[in-house]
Amino acid sequence: MANYETGEPVYALATPYSPSALAVIRASGDNILSLFQPYFTGNLIKARSSSAIHGYIEDGNGKRIDEVMVIKYEKGHGYTSEEAFEIMCHGSLAVIREIEKILVKAGIREALRGEFTYRAFMHGRMDLTEAEAVEEIVKSKTGTASGEALERLSGSIRAEAEKAKDAILDILASLEVELDYGEDEIPDDWVFPKERVVAIQSRLSAIASTFKASRLWSEGALVVIAGRTNAGKSSLYNALLKENRAIVSPIEGTTRDYIETEAIISGIPVRLFDTAGLRETDEAVEAEGIRRSEELMEKADLVLYVIDPSSDDKAPEGKKILPVYSRQDLSPSSEGLSFSSVTGEGIADVLEAVKEKLSEDLESTEGVPRIDSERQREKLLEASQALSDAEESLQFGADVTAMYLQSALTALGELTGSVTGEDVLDRLFSSFCLGK
Repeated sequence: MANYETGEPVYALATPYSPSALAVIRASGDNILSLFQPYFTGNLIKARSSSAIHGYIEDGNGKRIDEVMVIKYEKGHGYTSEEAFEIMCHGSLAVIREIEKILVKAGIREALRGEFTYRAFMHGRMDLTEAEAVEEIVKSKTGTASGEALERLSGSIRAEAEKAKDAILDILASLEVELDYGEDEIPDDWVFPKERVVAIQSRLSAIASTFKASRLWSEGALVVIAGRTNAGKSSLYNALLKENRAIVSPIEGTTRDYIETEAIISGIPVRLFDTAGLRETDEAVEAEGIRRSEELMEKADLVLYVIDPSSDDKAPEGKKILPVYSRQDLSPSSEGLSFSSVTGEGIADVLEAVKEKLSEDLESTEGVPRIDSERQREKLLEASQALSDAEESLQFGADVTAMYLQSALTALGELTGSVTGEDVLDRLFSSFCLGK
């Protein structure tokens, strides 16, 4: 692990390091209240857990640093389940730095990324899916994304995993009871419960399939505006953003590199790219811009391929390609979606088409908790595959079938973190923001 140690006194600024009205500094670890008490005029030791205590932070020599409120958490309470406190101080950077110096002087080190949530996980305050949801809430860009993450934080994925584990344990137990009376062969009166297994697999697969939808809401779709030079790409880019971000010029090759902006289109977060026009060129800089444009088109979730209706250009084939004709006011096209950057006509249709195109592959997830973690998706599919392998292994003996059923249980255990390795925990928690 990346030097994560439960119990060791640590602190972190839980609010952005920038001037503000208030800042929050949290601390956790063994005997942390006693360590901090000499530097705080309020009585932390006698105060009730979860109560707020008013006082001044001092430097140990009677010099006051700031007037603060401190929330006390006794062991077994609070975010980490360790003895802890949170300081609510003024948001001056100078004040924050002085308080941090006091904490270090008291023997409290600065926490690593994700260390507070790691401790909450290790003390059983949350499972691994709930821990991941903490950071997903912090990073969410829309209300939909934060709402789904909040549902996961409440334990919706853990509950589904426990149901699946209980069902698989019943199947495994019934097989092992029969084996008590035989050798390694599957008993003649034991029938593989195919319907029960299919029901488990269907539920696990349905949850796994929500990954794409959740990522769309949390990270945003990569939408690339592409096409030939001078086709109207930058005009469409500006029209969609409702501001002049890209230079529009009748001179071909004006855009030599891509321009990127985060935006919300029809409620969906997107990373919108305006790219260099596609054409043959010997100019080195423009050629590099075109290469990057083609690379972005490969990665994109959706490509708005802009076509000048007066040209002979045709959009490339592909499910993620959406042809859009420009200059509707000058050369109206009857072939499909079109717009005018001058009159604004057709822009609403383009926006609606973008929404429909990005949403068309998202499966219905009614009544199924959504996931926003590639790791969770892999473990759900791994468990489902192990169940398929269990059925196919019947011909090889009961021990092999039982082994695959156990593999499914292991995958579900790794999903929630009841079974996991230090390398997984290190990779997961080190990606968290400071103070979490």
